[in-house]
Amino acid sequence: MHYPSQRGFTLIELVMVIVLMGVIGGMVSVFMKSPIDAYFDSARRAGLTDVADTVLRRMGRDIRKALPNSIRIADSQCVEFIPTKTGARYRSDPGGAGDVLDFSQSDGSFNMLGNNPAAPADQQIGAGDLIAIYNLGISGADAFAGDNTAAVSSASPGAGSPPESLITFSAAKKFPLESPTKRFYVITATEKVVRYLCIDATGTNAQGHGNGTLYRQVLSLPLAESTTCPASVTGAAVMATNVSACNFNYSGSDLQRNALISIKLQITEKNETVSLQHQVHVSNVP
Repeated sequence: MHYPSQRGFTLIELVMVIVLMGVIGGMVSVFMKSPIDAYFDSARRAGLTDVADTVLRRMGRDIRKALPNSIRIADSQCVEFIPTKTGARYRSDPGGAGDVLDFSQSDGSFNMLGNNPAAPADQQIGAGDLIAIYNLGISGADAFAGDNTAAVSSASPGAGSPPESLITFSAAKKFPLESPTKRFYVITATEKVVRYLCIDATGTNAQGHGNGTLYRQVLSLPLAESTTCPASVTGAAVMATNVSACNFNYSGSDLQRNALISIKLQITEKNETVSLQHQVHVSNVP
C-alpha cells in the first residue's frame, strides 16, 4: 500500500518563527507607541478643554443675568450674585385706569407694562418671585438685605390696549428709591442667590490630578456679606473636578455703570494642564 508523503516543520523551525515574530513585533511597537500615546494625550487635553470651556460659558451666562450691583467677591476663590429671569417697566403715570406703583407709602400691587403670559415660559412672573427696584448694592438699597425687594403672590394676564398685567405682592412694600427709567427686575423663586466656589484649588496631588473642585451653590435671601469664602459646602452641584487653580476678579465702575469680571480656571489630570480665562461684561445700570 502506498502512503502519501507527510510534511511538517521541526521544533527548531517553530522556535525560529517565534523569535522572528517577537523581533518584528518589538520593532513595530517602538514605532506605534508614540502615535498611540499622542492620541490618548490629545484626547485627554480635548476632554479637559471641553470641561473648562463648558463651565466658563455656563458661568458667563449666569453672570450676565445678574441683578445690577449684586455681584460680590469675598476673595479670589468665590463669586456670588442675584440672578434675574426678566425685567420690565412699571406704571408710574396715573393717567388711565392702571395701578400706579406708589413710592410714598407701602403699596401692595402695580401694573406692569406688557402682557405677562405672552412672555416665554421661563421669563413669566409667578408666585414666589421677587420684584427688585433700583438696586444700588448699598445700605438702604441692597437686594441682599431685602431693602428693595418684594415677593409676588400673583400676576394677572394683561388687560387693556396696550396690555398691562397686574402684579400683586404677598405683603405691601414701600420701596426706598424709584427707578429713573421706571424699571424693575424679577428674581426667580427657585434661585435667589447663586454662588460659584472653588475649594482646595491649590496645585496637584501625587497622581498628577488637581486637588480642587468647582461648585455651583444656590442660596436664599436675605444673605449677609462674608469676607471669606466658605471652606466647605453641602447640597451644591459639582461643576468641575481636578481643579488645580481658580481665580475670580471683579472690576467695577460706579461712574460708567458697568463692570468686568475675569475668571481663570485651570484643570489638571495626569500632569496634563489646561488653563482658560474668560471675561464677562456686566451692566450695573439699575
